[in-house]
Amino acid sequence: MNEVSNENRFLHAVEMGLGAWQWGDRVVWGYQPGESDKGIRESFDVSLNLGVRFIDTAEVYGSGRSERLLGQFIKETDQPVLVATKFFPWPWRFSKGFIPRALKASLERMGLDSVDLYQVHWPSPIMSPETLMEGMAECVKEGLTRTVGVSNFWETRMLRAYSALAQKGISLASNQLPFSLLKRDAEKNGTLARCKELGIRFIAYSPLAQGLLTGKYSIENPPPGVRGSNYAELLKKLPPVIKTLQEIAQTHGKTVSQVALNWTICKGALPIPGAKNARQAEDNAGGASWRMTEDEVARLDEVTDHIREY
Repeated sequence: MNEVSNENRFLHAVEMGLGAWQWGDRVVWGYQPGESDKGIRESFDVSLNLGVRFIDTAEVYGSGRSERLLGQFIKETDQPVLVATKFFPWPWRFSKGFIPRALKASLERMGLDSVDLYQVHWPSPIMSPETLMEGMAECVKEGLTRTVGVSNFWETRMLRAYSALAQKGISLASNQLPFSLLKRDAEKNGTLARCKELGIRFIAYSPLAQGLLTGKYSIENPPPGVRGSNYAELLKKLPPVIKTLQEIAQTHGKTVSQVALNWTICKGALPIPGAKNARQAEDNAGGASWRMTEDEVARLDEVTDHIREY
């Protein structure tokens, strides 16, 4: 594996993070202003108290609401928080200068001088990975972020970003991709292995497959809203997966969610599950600081091997 640079070392020490997509998102997560904020605040406090200090947000989550909430919470705590946010490559953002400008706007919403990790949220329809990385390098140079990463970049684009940054003496700190027992593309197409080889921290978003791996949903009881219709086919394949998770959970005195999260950690990923209340935050935190056996990992691999893209 490539040597991890000093700036990026903190990311490799983080075992579990907290995803803030749910904070402000009405469409997928049914966020209600005011009503949802108390639970979100509790999830933040509980996470910090249990040692989960890496929080991942984005400028588009709740149209900036997620960043504002996070900034407010940080102001009201004396505990250290590692902050990651993202640049969204809207088509009208057609040059590298938009990247530091967007980060300055994010920092203003959060009331911060800099973040620990700034990521390109998706590949741009207009800018090449090389141009995007020029903008990201500018953010590092201006002291707006400690490290830079990408999100939703598969291997080819990731390598282009890695090389472009390397030419400027900057390491690509991370790549954030969907990864869970029900979505193992990154493992099967070699992106996860390449991240390990190059010292790029692999961040797994939707590690509980948007709630499907918590054990609370079934064909009879689908998730609410758009998730229910999106996952109708997948729910039919879920029973043997949940059964295996339950058996492993029983052995370790853990919950189904905690075993699903621990599987991603065993694969070498940093999971960032969402939480919209204290109970979910506590459950998520219990996915770290222990390890299932290699045999148990193999059992879960086997029971999910046939499940394809959802």
